[in-house]
Amino acid sequence: GKMPHDRWQYFSRRMSNLGEMQDATYLMYGLRETKSAWELEMLRESGRINREMFEAVREVGGEGRSELEMAAAADEVSRAAGFGGRIRMRRWPMDCDRVVIAAGRSGAVPSYFDSAIGGLGASPISSLGAGHAKVVAGEPVIVDIVHLHRGYVSDCTRMFCAGRLDEESMSKLNDMAEIRDSVVASLGRGEYCSEAWRIGSAMADEMGYSEHLMGMPPEQAVFLGHSVGLELDETPVIADRFDRELPIGGTMAIEPKVIYDSGAIGTEDTFARTPDGMECLTMGDSWDLLTEWDS
Repeated sequence: GKMPHDRWQYFSRRMSNLGEMQDATYLMYGLRETKSAWELEMLRESGRINREMFEAVREVGGEGRSELEMAAAADEVSRAAGFGGRIRMRRWPMDCDRVVIAAGRSGAVPSYFDSAIGGLGASPISSLGAGHAKVVAGEPVIVDIVHLHRGYVSDCTRMFCAGRLDEESMSKLNDMAEIRDSVVASLGRGEYCSEAWRIGSAMADEMGYSEHLMGMPPEQAVFLGHSVGLELDETPVIADRFDRELPIGGTMAIEPKVIYDSGAIGTEDTFARTPDGMECLTMGDSWDLLTEWDS
């Protein structure tokens, strides 16, 4: 595990009479990878509330609305449903904003967060998530929402636009959905997560997105999906060197995105691997890839 050195010294002193300490981090990580039936129910409920947050964004959003105004509407739904205020992450000292809304060019701004998008944030001290940028007609708006129900993470992304989104951006969005479907199918077949990464990244290369997949050089994230549970960044990950399958009972957010100077385009849903295949725990096909507000 990882913690500041002074905290490690504190715990070492307090526990010195217990003998030599061993690092059980990866043992715990392995145990967390397979969810129980009860945990899967919590994740399904988390996904249901996640959808209600998107409905709130759809209701209040539109041309001239700021990212923060729309995020506030989603936050209200989440809090009313019992969100406790914290998203747990493994990587020290990572934290995240659970409602990342990036309008237009703010979707292209890299951040300290290890992901395709970060958003401008409300100020330099909180430079992640929704900020003061406003929706402009015809520009892509990416909405990436995390909700926790009784601690369990659902993660979902959809695109919005005031008026019509241009055909080129729509083509990119459809390509990301195609990559997502191929990655999900690979996981459902029991193939290694590294193979799912190879399939997805090869498709992106063939489509001409190698310099834009999950960011722009040198700030590209090198994964296409991450496991979720009590933490946002669980294992395994759709990335190189994860030479093992997503286990039955494993839950993972699949999120292919491409980033350009004009903004971010992508989609994301959270899935569980079951004995019968991959189950979508968030909106899936019941919510379109793109929602258009009246302009």
